Amino acid sequence: MKEVSETEYHEALFYRKIGDDKVHCYLCARHCRIPEGVIGFCGVRRNIGGKLYALNYGRLVAMNVDPIEKKPLMHYKPGSWVMSIATAGCNFACQFCQNYDISQRKKIMEPYIPPEFVVKETIRLKAHGISYTYNEPTVFVEYALDVMRLAHKNGLFNTWVTNGYMTTEALEVITKDLDAATVDFKGNANKDFYRKYIQVSGPEPIFDALLEMKRRGVFIEITNLVVPTDEGSRLEDVKKLARWIVDNLGPETPFHLLRFHPDYRLLNVPMTPVKLLEKHAEVAKNEGLQYVYIGNVWGHPLECTYCPSCGHKVIDRIGFQVRYIDIKNGRCPVCGVKINIVM
Repeated sequence: MKEVSETEYHEALFYRKIGDDKVHCYLCARHCRIPEGVIGFCGVRRNIGGKLYALNYGRLVAMNVDPIEKKPLMHYKPGSWVMSIATAGCNFACQFCQNYDISQRKKIMEPYIPPEFVVKETIRLKAHGISYTYNEPTVFVEYALDVMRLAHKNGLFNTWVTNGYMTTEALEVITKDLDAATVDFKGNANKDFYRKYIQVSGPEPIFDALLEMKRRGVFIEITNLVVPTDEGSRLEDVKKLARWIVDNLGPETPFHLLRFHPDYRLLNVPMTPVKLLEKHAEVAKNEGLQYVYIGNVWGHPLECTYCPSCGHKVIDRIGFQVRYIDIKNGRCPVCGVKINIVM
């Protein structure tokens, strides 16, 4: 396949000119200042003649149907199916990225797929919504917005799997058609971990983005990749993160503790011990979080959803498979407590 030519580029959103030929991209919290002819940190936004272009608009590297539990979203439309789409590019540089072949790739060579095709295929394959995932959807926001608007017009829902490192200005537009989001922390939101392993100064903009999503009515689930390094698995950090979620998003916010496995440039760190994940889960529960999950450990009891009041198993899962749902009118059938779930 040939590389995308300049005549096929799509002008980007969320930028302003600086002087004659430099642009300021305010899509994500990096706030890249990009000179003429240069591509931003994400690898997919280029300044051409004083205009910023999204090189990856409609250039999908993945398009397939997944269970929504794979995102993971456990409390939004459980048991439903989503069309998952992705392009190249990312505004993070995670040394452990499992999708590094697309997130860190610098060439765009895929053929163009119009937004209408994505929506039509989603409907044809009887999926219920569209998930923007695998790479960071923020960096293909122009295309995502066009697909999202069409999806809503056709009765489909939209979910993002995101690192949350976008600006509130961008979220003002994104959240108009965003129904639910999985926002992914790494290493218990430890600032040193972000600097050392991700090339990000810290996680602070993610908290700002979460507050904006919450304010604008997006259904939120939080994931946290527990990496067994000195910076990535401190119990005091997960305690602090859990407390922030309880105080700012609510104790009913689903919280997923994900098992790390070695990949890309972080092959010398072993998989996260399950007992360490269970210690994290205990800390999170003690801080008041009502729905705590352990991910990437198939068959673990904390893949399932339990009533926060009486402990009754209201959703039984193994891996990404929902085996049964026992919720009546949004409530636990045993004690009647309301479950934070969108059916």
